[in-house]
Amino acid sequence: MIAFGAVVGLAMVLLHGWLWFRLVRSTTRPGRTRRLLTGLTVVLALLPTAAVLGRRSLPLDVQAPLDWVGYTWLGVAFYAFLALLVLEPVRWVLRAVQRRRAPAADVSAVPASASEPAPEPAAQREPADVPRRLFLARSLAVTAGVAAVGTAGYGVWAANSAPVVRRVPIALAGLDPSLAGYRIVTFSDGHLSATYGGRRFERLVEMVNAQSPDAVAIVGDLVDGEVDELREDAAPLGDLVSRDGAYFVTGNHEYFVDTNAWLTHLSGLGIDVLRNERVALGRGGATFDLAGIDDRTAAASGLAGHGANLDAALDGRDDAVPVVLLAHQPVQVEQARAAGVDLQLSGHTHGGQLWPFDYGVLLDQPAVEGLSRQGDTQLYVTSGAGYWGPPMRVGARPEITVIELRPAG
Repeated sequence: MIAFGAVVGLAMVLLHGWLWFRLVRSTTRPGRTRRLLTGLTVVLALLPTAAVLGRRSLPLDVQAPLDWVGYTWLGVAFYAFLALLVLEPVRWVLRAVQRRRAPAADVSAVPASASEPAPEPAAQREPADVPRRLFLARSLAVTAGVAAVGTAGYGVWAANSAPVVRRVPIALAGLDPSLAGYRIVTFSDGHLSATYGGRRFERLVEMVNAQSPDAVAIVGDLVDGEVDELREDAAPLGDLVSRDGAYFVTGNHEYFVDTNAWLTHLSGLGIDVLRNERVALGRGGATFDLAGIDDRTAAASGLAGHGANLDAALDGRDDAVPVVLLAHQPVQVEQARAAGVDLQLSGHTHGGQLWPFDYGVLLDQPAVEGLSRQGDTQLYVTSGAGYWGPPMRVGARPEITVIELRPAG
């Protein structure tokens, strides 16, 4: 946690250093205003770091306002940073135009008569182009600010709006025709926390039930807090209604809290936790296997018995029966493909959450969102229902996915 905090702190220094340079130093003259804005920049830089480090030590009612302010500012700061980068070439061009149009300063001129005052010493004289530079810097700063606030504002609206319901038909080889139309309603990354839960999570559960699921699959990162803190927020899970039950696999964030306490609590709410195991689902005598494995970070958690073990989940199964695997991280499809899994359902990526982070996600994961084929294995990545960090989504709406199984061919 200390190392993570150090990385976050360094990122805040670099981000806010650039913002200070372009939004404070470039737009003000030395003096009281610059000092005040510099102090404000330092405070704002500390807020997101404090929000990250406070999650393990502060009570939820104290953490909530810190998260809202710190993470909302972080989102605004990120888009201000991007806007300023985009505007930097504009600055260069306009500065070049200013220099060409500016009249040459005659610094060697002498007074025409003894009655004229002597020229101001060069050390005290403000360069003639300073007002023009300040006007340009302030104009670009206002432009970047409007773009950042507008984008972040949209992101806050999108993150807190009703999830999009996506219907995805997927054909599985060997699926019995009597299982055509079998609906697995899946979501991930609820990230119940100081800033997400309450009515918004109740609405999510209601929307899942409205899809008349045959089975519900929750693919990890459900919580960002302890059971005692989030008991009421998680309570709507007990209202899930599906013909064959609701199933859960751990994500990496389940290992930031008391994992076993949450797994016990979810079981008490009627959620079946799949830990490197499988169940047979279907209608009548026609079935397919639904398997679930721990998150890939589970082995490093130090918890006895935790760790992704696909071999254990698939041991002894009939290879002629299709298998759908729940695994939090899309990268776990590498093992699934080698094991002959037909379909893997994952989350973790948030669809990038804040554009253009979706491009960065591809450095670690094989897919950001949607359906893809990884060898003979199909992979569906949901963009998730909640958020982590900034309470906003840009380019990645929250979603619930209805997987409709079809026989291949």
